[in-house]
Amino acid sequence: MDTEFPGVVFNHPELHYSSLSPSQNYLIMKKNVDAMKIIQFGLTLADAHGNLPDFGTQYCYVWEFNFNDFDVDKDLQNSDSIALLKRQGIDFSKNKQIGISSYKFATLFMASGLSMVWLKKNQTWVTFHSTYDFGFLIKILSHQNLPNDLSQFMGLVRMYFGIEVFDMKQITGFLQIYGGLERVAKSLNVKRMAGKSHHAGSDSLLMMQTFIELKKIYFNGPTKVSLNDFNYMLHGLATN
Repeated sequence: MDTEFPGVVFNHPELHYSSLSPSQNYLIMKKNVDAMKIIQFGLTLADAHGNLPDFGTQYCYVWEFNFNDFDVDKDLQNSDSIALLKRQGIDFSKNKQIGISSYKFATLFMASGLSMVWLKKNQTWVTFHSTYDFGFLIKILSHQNLPNDLSQFMGLVRMYFGIEVFDMKQITGFLQIYGGLERVAKSLNVKRMAGKSHHAGSDSLLMMQTFIELKKIYFNGPTKVSLNDFNYMLHGLATN
């Protein structure tokens, strides 16, 4: 899964986020998420081999939800981030007119069976640099601002998303594969099948395909490090 949001407005006054503790990173993320509104959510569903649902048709399906909550003319935003999203083709006016409300989305998401899945041991969430993704999702699913404490936040991630959550940014950093999603995918010879970067649906698809390839190359057979060692290690919030 992936999200698009209005960028980062609040930062530490002196230090880069890579120099901050997990608790410090969390509080900065919380300040940003509490003050801003989600723009887009992308979801790719697949089996363990990367096969997409086709519902008996000749097509495969990926989901992208555009939210009507965000008003580009009024709401808090990072102007550089908004300019990038505009260049990539996100139509903020159209989203405002016919997008879905985050409240209605949260209701449907909770009813879909994708959330509150702690009893389902066969469901895995795959993300890339997902601190803000989970922040915005938990904010809209819980209908309230994020908790003050990092451990409480991670408890909510587990409650809403189950027992297996992987952040590929944490894994690729350990493997010394550096860069954003696009660069990591290229280094693994994974090509974007549809859409553009910075569109949450397209990015979620590329994320899933990259994760499948990552598993195949680095975690296929006996290894010194297990993929499970990275479970619930969100980049910037991991304590080890």
